[in-house]
Amino acid sequence: MPWIDKEKCDGCEICIEECPADAISMIEGKAEIDMVICIRCGTCHKVCPQHAARHDSEKIPEEVEANVIWVKNLLNNYETEKERSGFIKRIQKHFQKEITVNEKTLERIKEFV
Repeated sequence: MPWIDKEKCDGCEICIEECPADAISMIEGKAEIDMVICIRCGTCHKVCPQHAARHDSEKIPEEVEANVIWVKNLLNNYETEKERSGFIKRIQKHFQKEITVNEKTLERIKEFV
């Protein structure tokens, strides 16, 4: 999913004019993508002269780090090694479930093409 790097966006509005889904608007002088409306066509990436329309894959390291911090913070709630180990096993199941949901979703949406 695309996102706008607010530091790069200069408010030129080219992406708004070119977006076929009308999913982009200006908020406080910067482009903002409504992800409910966005059709993930990539037009904003192609037309932005400042390269402010970015790919979601660029946020993977940030998302991983946020997950790790979340787990570390929760881990502090457990005092014994046994409690900590149990928590880690449960959190691994949580992330494994997310993988399973994503894989099954990908399989199902292949039917649409």
